[in-house]
Amino acid sequence: MSTETSRGRAWLIAARPQTLPAAAAPVIVGVGLAVEAGELALLPALAAFVGAALLQVGTNFANDYYDAIQGADTDDREGFTRVVASGLIEPAEVKRAMWLTFAAAVAVGTYLVSVGGVPILVIGLVSVAAGIAYTGGPYPLGYHGLGDLFVFVFFGVIAVTGTYYVQAAALTGETFPLWIPDGTVTLAAVVASLPVAALSTNILVVNNVRDREEDANTGKRTLAVRFGYRFSRIQYLSLVALAYLTPFWFLANGYGYASLLPLATLPIAVGVSRTVLTETSGEALNPALESTGKLLAAYAVAFAIGLGI
Repeated sequence: MSTETSRGRAWLIAARPQTLPAAAAPVIVGVGLAVEAGELALLPALAAFVGAALLQVGTNFANDYYDAIQGADTDDREGFTRVVASGLIEPAEVKRAMWLTFAAAVAVGTYLVSVGGVPILVIGLVSVAAGIAYTGGPYPLGYHGLGDLFVFVFFGVIAVTGTYYVQAAALTGETFPLWIPDGTVTLAAVVASLPVAALSTNILVVNNVRDREEDANTGKRTLAVRFGYRFSRIQYLSLVALAYLTPFWFLANGYGYASLLPLATLPIAVGVSRTVLTETSGEALNPALESTGKLLAAYAVAFAIGLGI
């Protein structure tokens, strides 16, 4: 890149800020649940968001770098620009940025470890390792159909439950707990993580439907490649159903009708689902990918408000 402006734009492309709803959504829901339970702790919640955002960006850098050097990004790619494959930034620079971003996440995590102790230490180290292993290492998760499970667990279940946990743990006054203090991980927190996990995974489902033909040609065995378009479309609808059935669990368990507030986002989900059910081209699915991210963010805000009030 010849100018600072164009170079800055290239790094913005590499960071993929459009994926940040996947980092913000679990923190938003975790905070809403903490407000309802009287466990709100702003500093741990803020640190959880910054750490999650850094893990997301670090994973994006890793995907850009490893997909390029393993030949998964070709000239036939219909997705958003990848900076290594397109020659915008040198591979070594992106790899260095990946390590620096993960190091920053670890630095932020140091505070969270002081609050959450050994459980957060383990989760943090595993999250960084998984972010690299998603497309790198001897057995890339995303290349063997395990990417969906990775997103569901790390950007859904662990992220929401972990956000709630660090807030509740901070209020116990215990420094560096060796195990999970009583009452800091609740069934409600785990259930609240399911819609975030489902909609976060659907971002990947749309991505994999769009890239199915290219992935098949380059040996990337995503679930869409392994089982076809029909499977992925059923998967997408099933995850949408999980997201919109979950609020009824909270209603049934005494959280009030406000817990159904996420249902207000259902028209967005219906519109995106129609596209996913009928389209395979990047021209149609790139907007659907962004819309699924926006759906995740809107759902998370509505869910947090509903839980909080």
